[in-house]
Amino acid sequence: MGNENLISKKELLERYRISYGALYRWKRKGLIPDEWFLKKATATGQETFFPEKLVCERIERIQSMKEEVLLDELAKQFSGEEKKNEFLVLQTEFGEKAFRMCDIRSVALTDKNGKTTDITEQIKKISEEIHGGKR
Repeated sequence: MGNENLISKKELLERYRISYGALYRWKRKGLIPDEWFLKKATATGQETFFPEKLVCERIERIQSMKEEVLLDELAKQFSGEEKKNEFLVLQTEFGEKAFRMCDIRSVALTDKNGKTTDITEQIKKISEEIHGGKR
């Protein structure tokens, strides 16, 4: 996934006509996972980005349900979903990126000679060992 799959905080707030305060209130309540707030260096400094598909779907659900359901109830629903969606988080000098484990097709390492080793099963095994009993 490249930057085309990210949306900036500014774009997100404008698209959904939500306030900065609402976004961070939803974060505090657990409606939007902390892992989705990705800090990246830009030409103008550090900015916050989000995985576009995940955050847009979530905000649309929040906006469509917030009149009928309390935010705390929504947070409980979403936390149940998040337990099913563990994340692999990669941090580089260019920023941080989170991937839902259920979306990962393969993970590979390439050495200096160009030899590629698939480590998908090792990553999934580690995830199961760490999170397996917490579902």
